[in-house]
Amino acid sequence: MPAAPSAPVQPPPSSLKRPPAAERVYTHIKEAVLGRRYEGGTLLTEGDLADAVGVSRTPVREALLRLEVEGLIKLYPKKGALVLAVSAQEIKDVVETRLLVEEFAARRAVPASPQLIARLEQLLEEQRQLAEVGDLAAVAVKDRCFHAEIVKNAGNEILSRLYDQLRDRQLRMGVAVMESHPGRIEANITEHGELLEAIRAGDAEGAALVVRRHVGRVRVLVRGEDR
Repeated sequence: MPAAPSAPVQPPPSSLKRPPAAERVYTHIKEAVLGRRYEGGTLLTEGDLADAVGVSRTPVREALLRLEVEGLIKLYPKKGALVLAVSAQEIKDVVETRLLVEEFAARRAVPASPQLIARLEQLLEEQRQLAEVGDLAAVAVKDRCFHAEIVKNAGNEILSRLYDQLRDRQLRMGVAVMESHPGRIEANITEHGELLEAIRAGDAEGAALVVRRHVGRVRVLVRGEDR
């Protein structure tokens, strides 16, 4: 009888490819900046970053150049990289752009498909669960996913791409708001629920109004003007 075919040999875990060194440094810094472990005004040095990630300085330089292009840091030769703080103008620009895109998308979401409603319900529940364990960075990601899902369903690819460009700034501002105003976490979840209910009820203008209040509040909170 012919021998039974042998099972394919699986490579040991150690042989799996790791991301390139520069990509690992880039991810490390970006996640730390967006999660505010590296806050605005922090000076990062190539040596410290190389030690933190376990790489040489060359991939650190590559990652820093990429992050400077994205507007998260400013390079200073022979000194290091300064993590840029969120400016008042940046807050204004992001909020105005979000309002333009998200109010339009909220109206276009009506009438909503069962798939959109189910997805928003899922994201809202996931946000509640993450809030309970206090993972602010993950809450901010899920918060943005909720809004991005509505934008995606508006059916305008140009606006969707524009909205994607706001991602990093949104996440950074979101964590800042939750750290400074812990009560805002539950308020966000409540307002997301209100937005979901307006969309579910087929109330396009009601959904746009919730968005206007919800997003407009960001500018006040990030600038410390809560009153």
